[in-house]
Amino acid sequence: MLRGLSIRNMLLIDRLDLDVRPGLNVLTGETGAGKSILLDTLGFVLGWRGRADLVRKGAGQGEVSAEFHLAPAHPARAALADHGLSGEDGVLLLRRTTTPDGRKTAWVNDRRVSAELLRGLSDTLVELHGQNDDRGLLNTRGHRALLDDFAGTDVSATRRAWNALAAAREALETARTALAEAEKDADFLRLSLAEIRGIDPRPGEDEKLATARRRMQAAARIREDIAQAARALGPDAAEGLLHDATRWLEGVADRAETRLDAPLEALGRALAELGEAQSGVEGCLAALSFGPAQMEETEERLFAIRGLARKHGVAPDNLGALAEDMGVRLAAIDTGPDHIARLEAGLKAAEHAYTAAAAALSDRRRRAAARLDQAMGRELAPLRLDRAGFETRITPADPGPDGADAVVFTAAPAPGVPAGPLGRIASGGELSRFLLALRLCLARDGPGMTLIFDEIDRGVGGATADAVGRRLAGLAEGGQILVVTHSPQVAARGSHHWQVSKSVSGGATLSRVRELAPEARRTEIARMLSGDIVTPEAEAAAAALLKR
Repeated sequence: MLRGLSIRNMLLIDRLDLDVRPGLNVLTGETGAGKSILLDTLGFVLGWRGRADLVRKGAGQGEVSAEFHLAPAHPARAALADHGLSGEDGVLLLRRTTTPDGRKTAWVNDRRVSAELLRGLSDTLVELHGQNDDRGLLNTRGHRALLDDFAGTDVSATRRAWNALAAAREALETARTALAEAEKDADFLRLSLAEIRGIDPRPGEDEKLATARRRMQAAARIREDIAQAARALGPDAAEGLLHDATRWLEGVADRAETRLDAPLEALGRALAELGEAQSGVEGCLAALSFGPAQMEETEERLFAIRGLARKHGVAPDNLGALAEDMGVRLAAIDTGPDHIARLEAGLKAAEHAYTAAAAALSDRRRRAAARLDQAMGRELAPLRLDRAGFETRITPADPGPDGADAVVFTAAPAPGVPAGPLGRIASGGELSRFLLALRLCLARDGPGMTLIFDEIDRGVGGATADAVGRRLAGLAEGGQILVVTHSPQVAARGSHHWQVSKSVSGGATLSRVRELAPEARRTEIARMLSGDIVTPEAEAAAAALLKR
């Protein structure tokens, strides 16, 4: 619901701050005073495409801000969330600027956005019914949803059936493509799988083989030196000499009066250390012992695994997973036809379910269309459109999540004249009254959308104008309507009344908007009744209209 509109340097307005409230808000003024400027500037801040020369002459920039209050279930909240914008506090502030050369910039809640986002939000905020507007009820793309809303139709069952049908189609197409690809590569898969299984690489084996090969290569370079050291430490070398020396000293130790005890103990320790050294060197030799065949076998397996990995473009450790995938694809060739047959049966069942759901939805729409046409017939007569006809036309359309129907609201201006789209059968106030009747019939508890009617009373007066005013006031109950009017009967029904006037100051023409107090409002309605000269009779008639 619109709460405020601020305009700076746009067209004939230099500065305007307008507080808009719930109910029926009427804007009146003499022809050419600038009432349409308010709609132009509101359309500008909503991102609608309109006239280019919006900046007031002499100004460097024009700016419009609009503040909306969002009810908890307002659809604009979802649109804001989709773009990472906040609307949780219920306040939506739109701001847009333009320069004389046409450069435009927009903000939503102080964050810069595109005009496309503004237009998307506007579809949830404002519905304009004007003479040359293709939004709102004249947008045929929204007629099906409006009919469903009128009927209270739940389309969720059809959407679920459509989603199931789409999933069945995708599954079948995927299976057919996979089978065709598998069959095309069947020989390659079989040969490759046999090759991988023949080698049977294990996870981590590549690294283990590479490590073993490095050790063997290193061992070949150092083993001879270690063997020479082992020979030097053997019985025929140092160990033998130490044993001989020990034996000789032990033979004369008792005659040396303990002088040889310490040397004998040292020789014993040396023999023990020498034994440990011999054991360690021999162990190292044993660890480094391998035959040429072992080295060759290790290298052959390592190179075979790596060559296979390069051939298939995978890491060596992924060869096992590749073989498993190949096995699955080959198995699919054998089981594929049966699997596809099952998917085809599932697709037929999904098609049948969707067709049934769409047919049921079409039936509900046709019954609702008949009720809407009857309701429109009752509403058109009091609006002096009793010779016009209205028809909700339902025709087959491409199937989709919301069924297989195209819905268009059509009208015939007179009996015997072929019906056509609403925007082509009438013009001016006649079209606006058609749209008012349709909006009255479609009215349901909504999310707080602002409705705007531009000169809905054109070409009518008296009882017809009074009927228009009564219907606008009823439609505005619990909501918000802005109406630009020349009819005193409509103006008198307003909850709030603004007067638009034009004046010349300092060589510049400016439009002004002011909210009318009760006395000034009676005078304005009297002017609308009698013209430039307000007579006592017009004052009395205005008072009577306001009292009624």
